[in-house]
Amino acid sequence: MPELTRFKGIVIKMYFERGSKHHKPHIHAQYAEFKATIALDGNLLAGSLPLKQFKIVVGWLALYEDEVYEAWHKAVQGEHFDKLPPF
Repeated sequence: MPELTRFKGIVIKMYFERGSKHHKPHIHAQYAEFKATIALDGNLLAGSLPLKQFKIVVGWLALYEDEVYEAWHKAVQGEHFDKLPPF
């Protein structure tokens, strides 16, 4: 799974899923032993992160909303996306 960015011990990744039916755009976040799937609108879909790190990820998603959606659209088409800046 390609890395989108990393900051403050948090790694954000996004799958390439060409032709796959994803119901909601999302990212995968990992912090230490915690893993979470977070929708691009900031809703937790699966897993967990400590509250502080979850809020940091949601803030980053809001700050880079357009860029993250662009990366999502490329990923679901099986196209390469560029890494995004950290928070």
